[in-house]
Amino acid sequence: MLMVLLAANFDNLHQILQNLYVEMMPLCSQMTGVARGLAGLGALFYVAYRVWQALARAEPVDVFPLLRPFALGLCIMFFPTLVLGTLNSILSPVVKGTHTILESQTFDMNEYRAQKDKLEMEAMKRNPETAYLVDKEAFDNKLDELGALDAIEACGMYVDRAMYNMKKSVQDFFRELLELLFNAAALVIDTLRTFFLIVLSILGPVSFALSCWDGFQASLSQWFVRYISIYLWLPVSDLFSSVLARIQVLMLQRDIEQLSDPDFIPDSSNAVYITFLIIGIIGYFTIPTVSNWIVQAGGGTGNYGKNVNQAASKTGSVVAGSAGAAVGNIAGRLVK
Repeated sequence: MLMVLLAANFDNLHQILQNLYVEMMPLCSQMTGVARGLAGLGALFYVAYRVWQALARAEPVDVFPLLRPFALGLCIMFFPTLVLGTLNSILSPVVKGTHTILESQTFDMNEYRAQKDKLEMEAMKRNPETAYLVDKEAFDNKLDELGALDAIEACGMYVDRAMYNMKKSVQDFFRELLELLFNAAALVIDTLRTFFLIVLSILGPVSFALSCWDGFQASLSQWFVRYISIYLWLPVSDLFSSVLARIQVLMLQRDIEQLSDPDFIPDSSNAVYITFLIIGIIGYFTIPTVSNWIVQAGGGTGNYGKNVNQAASKTGSVVAGSAGAAVGNIAGRLVK
């Protein structure tokens, strides 16, 4: 239940980031005035240089290449609708498609998880050795069966029940902590994605204006590549979450099949689930690199992906070591 509530709260934060991007888009129109002046000056030198070069060589003037700065000027004048509107319209179906996949997998996972928890509780109640640990009624019945001379055994039952509850509380604490880090990693990626898209959108007219100048033509293609690559962070993140959810669904199905056997004794350590949370935390920080595989982006975005991957490996080592020490050593001592 807590995982569902955390997911709902983080979904609201992701929706806030999407609304923030939409609300910040009108700000790019404030840069069009500066961009038009810069592009106009660049177009003047661009056209004058090529016309003078053709006249100096006594060659006919090729008009078609001279249309480039005028086309860029039109893109700058109608940047929010012509450039951003076209790009977002082309890329948004990809985001919607991957999000639909994620929603279907998450729904199945929540359904199977609830079914597994129910079967696990029933399996522990069927076992006389563990029924009193999870069921208060079975605990009271077993106390009633003990006589006055069985005070030591009764005290042992109270200790066993307290130790079981303490062990479960410790495991739930670390599970909830890793669930929080898991959702926080996805939120960090989405926040950085929104920030980068807002910066590229607001300063996009300036990049288009600089591409009118000789020597800066590559800024136009680099802007498109980086915008598309960063935009794809969200669908790549949804696909990664879908893969993790699908793996958990398959594991939950296997656990449900085992719990259907009356002789099966369940293990409530949640070690595998915690392991997948650690994998997910590390995997989220590889999303920029995977997006660059789809659309190759050099420069700052590539260096950012490299730095993020190095930070992710260090963070993953710390998280894995802490979780292993805490869950293994502390839970092991509680079992003893």
